[in-house]
Amino acid sequence: MASYDLILRGGTVVLPWGETRADVAVRAGKIATIGDLRTAEAGEVIDCTGLHVLPGLIDPHVHLRDPGDPAVETMGTGTKGAVLGGLTAVFDMPNTQPSITSAEQLGWKRGHIRETAYCDVGMYVGGARSNVGELGTLEREPNVCAIKVFAGSSTGDLMIEDDETLERVMRNGGRRIAYHSEDEYRLQARKPMFAQGGPHKLHAEWRDVECAFLGTRRLMALARKTNRPAHILHVSTAEELEYMKDFRDVGTVEVLLNHLTQWAPDAYDALGGYAVMNPPIRDRRHYEAAWAAVADGTVDTVGSDHAPHSKAAKERPWPATAAGLTGVQTIVPLMLNHVSEGRLSLSRLAELMGAGPARVYGAIGKGRIAAGYDADFTVVDMGKTRAIEADWLVSPCGWSPFIGTRCQGWPVMTVLRGRAVMREDEVIGTPGGEPVRFEGTRAA
Repeated sequence: MASYDLILRGGTVVLPWGETRADVAVRAGKIATIGDLRTAEAGEVIDCTGLHVLPGLIDPHVHLRDPGDPAVETMGTGTKGAVLGGLTAVFDMPNTQPSITSAEQLGWKRGHIRETAYCDVGMYVGGARSNVGELGTLEREPNVCAIKVFAGSSTGDLMIEDDETLERVMRNGGRRIAYHSEDEYRLQARKPMFAQGGPHKLHAEWRDVECAFLGTRRLMALARKTNRPAHILHVSTAEELEYMKDFRDVGTVEVLLNHLTQWAPDAYDALGGYAVMNPPIRDRRHYEAAWAAVADGTVDTVGSDHAPHSKAAKERPWPATAAGLTGVQTIVPLMLNHVSEGRLSLSRLAELMGAGPARVYGAIGKGRIAAGYDADFTVVDMGKTRAIEADWLVSPCGWSPFIGTRCQGWPVMTVLRGRAVMREDEVIGTPGGEPVRFEGTRAA
């Protein structure tokens, strides 16, 4: 008789080839087999009758602000929010204080993840003017998901806005680069057009469609010229989504939960500064284009761009309002609600937040339920309706643009490498996250 460490029994399992009622068995932190395992034994058996078992979902775009300001977010609080929200891995951005731009800083962060993270974590390394010549080496450092380049909307050394330096970045190394794509020259040229203290909806006029579309056109021209794969983050316009269809040889696309859930001017009217993010929330034409791109396969990944700030920073008069919204704890319930409302299937959700991020970034053993993969699972109750409430959130910044939003579908258990780390709103045990491994990198 077969014996395993864990069996998830009787759930509807979301497999790469469709949904099926099955048991999933785990041995030594890996998926051992899938099927009818009624006669098998295990050290732990969890009844998943009436529930859906998804591959461990990944948020490939978060800013956990560590090192930085612990009053806003930390690796510990951010990853605790992640597992409470049903995520098994997050990929963390490099624009911290200081920025993560060297092998030494990556080494510190790797150790910090092992000490404090509740889920697994991949690390971006920042592309900066000071390290352009080292990027080919840095992208191969253990646990690096990608180089991140801010081609607009950043400050100091992490900003690389000119084509000459961007091309140098692309010619150093070979792995996919992730880009914040807004044209910095257009941003700065348009800034004097807007007065201090104007309505928050002007954010989308300042950072207009052409600002994003021009940035993406420039980046994709350079990507094709250098034959360097590019992942355009938080694509927010109908124009970009249509354009990217002609660049599948070198380009992949991320869309944010926010651009699939909010639109202008309603979001700004309801939330004020708590709707301000870069690139901005746009009108319904772009919202509808984002969903069309999810449906036709243009979109490869969905992320939250979790970017907490203090309430004081969010409440400064526009355009001094801090740009960035929270989302690591709320992305899964909100995406499940979109499933319940018929905008996508659970299988497509598993692709966008599981297999898609694993494919785009080369995450090893992540993103699908298949024998030999890490035993990461997001277990959800699609019949459960619940509102996002402030007292459920753990981020010390203390706010979310989605407080009060009702969701049908809710994560009820998070399993990380064969160990339940969250059940019914309870985080179980001490931090047990590990740095994610990626293809094309050295072993740690």
